Amino acid sequence: MVKAHLMKINKPAVKTIQSPDGDLIDCVVSHQQPAFDHPQLKGQKPLDPPESPKGHNSNQMVSENYQLWSIFGESCPEGTIPIRRTSKKDVLRASNVQKFGRKIQRPIRRDSSSNDHEHAVGYVSGDQYYGAKASLNVWAPRVANQYEFSLSHKCGLAQNCMGTIIQGSSLTGLTQSMGIGGLKFGSGVLIGYWPSFLFTHLRSHATMVQYGGEVVNSNPSGLHTSTQMGSGHYAGEGFGKASYFRNLQVVDWDNSLIPLSNLRVLADHPNCYDIQGEIVMI
Repeated sequence: MVKAHLMKINKPAVKTIQSPDGDLIDCVVSHQQPAFDHPQLKGQKPLDPPESPKGHNSNQMVSENYQLWSIFGESCPEGTIPIRRTSKKDVLRASNVQKFGRKIQRPIRRDSSSNDHEHAVGYVSGDQYYGAKASLNVWAPRVANQYEFSLSHKCGLAQNCMGTIIQGSSLTGLTQSMGIGGLKFGSGVLIGYWPSFLFTHLRSHATMVQYGGEVVNSNPSGLHTSTQMGSGHYAGEGFGKASYFRNLQVVDWDNSLIPLSNLRVLADHPNCYDIQGEIVMI
């Protein structure tokens, strides 16, 4: 069963690259990527990239090499995309094959009462938002056990949350252009897109945007977890120690990036994970 599942999710490669960390990177023809296994995308091919929001200047940031496998000049041929090959060991980490790669279904977060998930976020609401952008610094938080996680995210909400785990300096997502939502990173590298018809309440816009951190607290041994959020330091310790989001912007109805004007902050458990917020553009 594991072998059959691996054959299904690992698509035929035009080229395979050996990464220095041991991973195998397969260069897969773009329209054969796993995303097109979705029932509503079968038989389709990638669309043209969505239009960038007005005011998004990709020249403000220096392009960097983000992938370890490409540091020695390796690259995938035009018309293909790099995909890390899933191994048997990866699949066996799941409780069963059917659950591999799937998220645990949890109640939608609407306030600060989310069970074992704890948040410290800045947010805006009360309008229609068609995208969002932020710059942030990146840390390597300590996670107490395999059942927990710590992440930074930018999340748009209507009646459900379309979130983005953020692992870099600048990211623009949720951008709606002709029914296509795009995700860009760093100097404007297009990571991918999603057709709006795949969603229900977020087909046209969000009514809230959040920027911040989230951890899972599984209460190991009956005590609060030691899993860190962000850098593991409190907001009051300031630049160089505390993690941050800055240059917060949203995309309006005219596909223009605009600064936030009504930022609010919320921490579920401020004694453990706190947040401070003010409007500062750099």
